[in-house]
Amino acid sequence: MADQPKHMISSFEADLKKLRDAIATMGGLVERAVADASSALIGHDAELAARVIEGDAKIDAEQHRIEQFAVQLLALRQPVADDLRQVIQALKVVNDLERVGDYAANIAKRSIVINQVASGFSLAGLGQMSSLVQQNLKASIDTVGESDPQKAIAVWRADQSVDDLYNTIFRELITYMMEDARNISACTHLMFIAKNLERIGDHTTNMAELTYYAITGTNLPDFRPKGDVTSTYMPAAN
Repeated sequence: MADQPKHMISSFEADLKKLRDAIATMGGLVERAVADASSALIGHDAELAARVIEGDAKIDAEQHRIEQFAVQLLALRQPVADDLRQVIQALKVVNDLERVGDYAANIAKRSIVINQVASGFSLAGLGQMSSLVQQNLKASIDTVGESDPQKAIAVWRADQSVDDLYNTIFRELITYMMEDARNISACTHLMFIAKNLERIGDHTTNMAELTYYAITGTNLPDFRPKGDVTSTYMPAAN
């Protein structure tokens, strides 16, 4: 926007900051949802799980508010080059954040069921996977605000560890089900919870890729080796 008057450029920069701040606010809600959903699962806390489910509507509302503002910027400011990339990035990032919120709500719903069917399975693996996913999610949201391409690359690469943990948990649960058919119901719910966490990791990676492109104007490599080897067996987590 170099051909625009200085005051218009300054005004647009203020709008971009407002957009980034709004994404940070939505990101905070999503981070809280994932953390609370995990705590509800590990702590067998049905009340906390219910609050996560109820709070998903607020995340959806934030998404719509940010999208409306971003579309308004596109229509009124007609940005180009790196400015345009930042607005497009925002539209795509909030979509990823909304999906993460959906997965957090789904984990919360299944945690309530797990509490009802009660199982003797250790949730340590899921707790470890959740902690790693939360770390990467926070780093990815921070990277959006900081515009740091190296941090975006670090988040992009870190998803491999999430996939490795997911594969380990998947194999353990398969073993439990093979040993005793009575384990099938509980293990199926735990599998879907693990898959939800793995998908949160994928959306976190997407945000890192979008951030890298918005900053540099170039894409990260098209192919990032995926550690998830269970796609043949598991349907998509909803």
